[in-house]
Amino acid sequence: MADSKKVIAVIQAIGDKIIEEKDYLTELDNPIGDSDHGINMAKGFTEVKKKLPSQENNDIGTILKTVGMTLVSTVGGASGPLYGTAFMKAGMVLAGKEQMSFNDFLAAMDAAVEGVQMRGRSTVEEKTMLDAMVPALNAMKAAYESGQDSRTAIEAGAAAAEKGAEHTKEIIATKGRASYLGERSLGHQDPGAVSFTYMIQEISKNL
Repeated sequence: MADSKKVIAVIQAIGDKIIEEKDYLTELDNPIGDSDHGINMAKGFTEVKKKLPSQENNDIGTILKTVGMTLVSTVGGASGPLYGTAFMKAGMVLAGKEQMSFNDFLAAMDAAVEGVQMRGRSTVEEKTMLDAMVPALNAMKAAYESGQDSRTAIEAGAAAAEKGAEHTKEIIATKGRASYLGERSLGHQDPGAVSFTYMIQEISKNL
C-alpha cells in the first residue's frame, strides 16, 4: 500500500494542510479552548516538515515515531502529547517495516486511538478528537471487511471523521478546557476533531 517515501509525502501533505488551516483551527479554539490549537499545530508540523528530508532512508515506524516525538516537544497544550502519542504508538506497530499494507495501517490507527484514549483519559462523546478518530477507524474497518478496496475504505474513514467532527457541535464538553464551559460548549466544533479530519482527508488524497 505504501513505502517510506509515500508515508513521508503524506506527512508532508498533512503538514501543509494544518499550516494552511492554522487560522481556522485557532478560530474554532477561541470559544472553547486556549485560542491556540491552530497556532500550536502549525508550529509542530513546521518542525516535522524540517525533519522529513532526513527520514528518507528510515523504516515507516521510525518516521512516525520521529513525527510523534517532534510534536510532543514542539506543540503546546494538550494537542502535543495527544497527537505525539498517536504517532508514536502507530510507529511502534510499524517498527522495522519498509512497506505498509492496509491491515498494517488499520493496526497503526488502532494503536493511535488507544494511545489517545489512555493519554487523554477520554472516550467518544466527550467532545474531543476521538469523536472523529473512532468513527473514522470503525468506518475504514467496516468498509474493508465488506470487500471494499483500501482507497474506498480510507475515503469512508474521511467521511466518517468529518461527520464526527460536525457532531461535536452537539456534544457538551466533559474533557479539557472546554469542559469548564458546560452547556456553553454546545454549538462549537472541537478543533482537535477538525484537525484530525484534515489529516485523514490528506491520507485519503495522497496514500
